[in-house]
Amino acid sequence: MPKRLPILVGACIVLTALALIIPSFSVRLVFGSLMLLTALVWFVAVFTSRKSSDTSAIERFDKSQSPENLEVSSLLEATLSGMREGLLVVNKDMQVVASNPAARKLFYPSVPALKSQRLTELTRNPAIYSAFLDGLRGKERSGVKVETHGPERQVFDLRVVPIGSANGNGARGALGVFFDITRTERLEVVRQEFLSNVSHELRTPLTAIIAFVETLENGAMEDPESSQRFLSIIRKNASRMHGLIDDILELTAIEGGNVQLKAAPVELHMLVEDVCASLAAKASAQNVTLENNVRPDAMVLADERRLEQMLTNLIDNGIKFSRDGGTVMISHEGGTRDRILVQDNGDGIPAQHLERLFERFYRVDRARSRDMGGTGLGLAIVKHLALLHGGEVTVTSDLGKGTTFTIHLPSS
Repeated sequence: MPKRLPILVGACIVLTALALIIPSFSVRLVFGSLMLLTALVWFVAVFTSRKSSDTSAIERFDKSQSPENLEVSSLLEATLSGMREGLLVVNKDMQVVASNPAARKLFYPSVPALKSQRLTELTRNPAIYSAFLDGLRGKERSGVKVETHGPERQVFDLRVVPIGSANGNGARGALGVFFDITRTERLEVVRQEFLSNVSHELRTPLTAIIAFVETLENGAMEDPESSQRFLSIIRKNASRMHGLIDDILELTAIEGGNVQLKAAPVELHMLVEDVCASLAAKASAQNVTLENNVRPDAMVLADERRLEQMLTNLIDNGIKFSRDGGTVMISHEGGTRDRILVQDNGDGIPAQHLERLFERFYRVDRARSRDMGGTGLGLAIVKHLALLHGGEVTVTSDLGKGTTFTIHLPSS
């Protein structure tokens, strides 16, 4: 065993720890790569100092060595066991000679250890096999994207490096590390969808504004009746853009943790009255009745301004999708948790839409929602504000009978 092995192992432990605690994926990847290079030296020393090739690399430390080396061995084993990244080592015959719990969970969660299995027994994924094969040929591979399709889809960034040399005939083995980038990939998809939706939502009113301004410039100003109608449409679309931008900024602040709640007892009946009064003109224009069924003595523990914002979004949503002559009812139920119900008697929502209803920009009826001035962000804002209160918001609906949104809050 090389005399400098404890130093190399110590460096590996430090780099691994840094890779585990730093939140940034790109920075973690750098530290992970450095850790791989240090681990490479360690595995070369292990491979050349022991004859056995069928036992785990972690178990290859000679237990009769000095107490210092034995302690380093225990630290290394604990570090590798605690890694979120999967580590897998194969010999020149493509047999697994070392692995950590994260790798075993990736391939065979039910077995306590991976020993002597051939790589083809663990996976049929050609990208994984090809990367390790290149490693045995002495070629380092990085940036290999690996996807698994188990109970839930996972995405990994695989890096494989060769270990040692077999007299010019390739490497003695190959070491691969699987970096879990599932969350990063998911966030990238969400970001792309968000940007696509924002650009689409802004483009529609902006196109209308430009078109009607050009119409006015080309002589429509001379017709007072037409010009007033065009200006009204321009104002409507400008207001829609303004509302969309406000909602985007609001949702970004909430999701970024920049919204601080000041929870205090709130007189719910009076708050609902205020919200109904602010929406009375809109309800009247659509021939919808707002009905406050909250008891006068009802109290809830919440941030009053944010609760008002949630109720405004839900009641406004109820007005939009109620039938002509319909009713939006607001009520309260106590118990282990306070429940505020906003119920309409509209057409209802098909069951397949309920699960995605609180997603950003998700609409059941896109054309109708846009015509009524919706931004597609109101329910997402309600969901996040409810979560900030330590509660949640749920929805139930019966086709042809109506929809009920329920805000669940910790009991006061």
